[in-house]
Amino acid sequence: MSSVRARRSETRWVTRFMPVFLAAVVGLATYTTAKRVSVDHFLHRRQQPSAAIAILVFYFITFALMVLTYIRLFLVIQYNPGVAPLGQRAIWRLEKEEKEKPSWRRHKHKQTDDIEANAYSNVGPDEDPDSPGLESFYSKDVFICETDGKPRWCPTCCTWKQDRAHHCSEIDRCVKKMDHYCPWVGGIVGETSFKYFIQFTFYGSLCAIVVIIACALCTRQRLNAGDGLDGFVIAMLATCGLLGFFTITMFITSARYALLNMTNIDYLKSKNFVHTLAIRVPRGTQSCEKYKVITYPISKPGDSSSQLPGEASRRDVASERDVLATRTFAIVKTDLGENPWDLGFYRNWKSVMGNNFIDWLLPIKDSPCSTYENNESFYEMGRVYLRVRERFGLPSLSEDEKGFTTSKKESSGSQPKERKQQKKKDQGQQDEVHGSANL
Repeated sequence: MSSVRARRSETRWVTRFMPVFLAAVVGLATYTTAKRVSVDHFLHRRQQPSAAIAILVFYFITFALMVLTYIRLFLVIQYNPGVAPLGQRAIWRLEKEEKEKPSWRRHKHKQTDDIEANAYSNVGPDEDPDSPGLESFYSKDVFICETDGKPRWCPTCCTWKQDRAHHCSEIDRCVKKMDHYCPWVGGIVGETSFKYFIQFTFYGSLCAIVVIIACALCTRQRLNAGDGLDGFVIAMLATCGLLGFFTITMFITSARYALLNMTNIDYLKSKNFVHTLAIRVPRGTQSCEKYKVITYPISKPGDSSSQLPGEASRRDVASERDVLATRTFAIVKTDLGENPWDLGFYRNWKSVMGNNFIDWLLPIKDSPCSTYENNESFYEMGRVYLRVRERFGLPSLSEDEKGFTTSKKESSGSQPKERKQQKKKDQGQQDEVHGSANL
């Protein structure tokens, strides 16, 4: 099971209690709908077997799908919550806390009061040009960045924040495509679990509607016949009415976010927020009035210093390869409220829910966005990205540079012929250099 859990003890207890409470409510709703409404009232008292069968069929179909999606959602949240890896300094901090704390009760105090432990956390971005994880950003053609052209940095996790990742204060970790923390389903809802959350709220809404209709019909007939009210039926009518309204609201809201390719956090800040993008441009592109540029890999201090005797030949051999490895990015901003990941309603929905109708209904396959792999960007970008390129007049990559922009699937297979020839040429030159050095 994942070690990710809520930081505060009260949140952990609420998260443990809510699924149990939900199971109790569902159990009582099943007993009331199946036994007291369908069997006792419609079948035995009113002699309406067709109504009893219809209610039982509709209820148990929606009940089974609701339970199935909830189990899948709960397991994904527990075993694959979609958190970003911690940086090395954050790992050192946690290891230090684990060694020094006498029990889990002192975890909070160690995190806030231990100055030496906090020295590994809450710090500025890693200034090392070879900072771990930095290459995964500049190997893309576009990524979200700060105004200096570097990716966003999380001072608590001590790592570069992937596009659309946000730090969750409840679990104290960065979560990919974080939507919200939900104690009802056992934890954080994000990239890996958002699809199953939509499915669960959908089937939960249908199940609540069936219970409400069945209880309402039963109550109406009992009043008309002068039989009085059934306490269980009235209690379920009120409880499912309240929970049903909440669940329906959550489903409509979540489905809307999926259609817009947003999360709850994205939507809350969408009206007054601009994204800063680092977009790849041809090598040698210079800064201008419209945008500034940054070149990766970032030069190390002293790279231009004098070389030691005997090293010049090695540097000359690698110079051409080093030039090919560099990438230049223009730093630009979107307009207010623009969403770079908006692909249109249908494609947005498919990126979350799946590529066919079966995927939309059943919790079998993960969201395509959670398994998306492409060297262009972390998540597929749409029309806004193209409009930004045109708005700032960014030059297109040359055919030579495009050859080095391939998908991971392509890069794992055969290399272009030119790259193979260049690699053999570089290897031969290196062998010559090493041979002359040995002589």
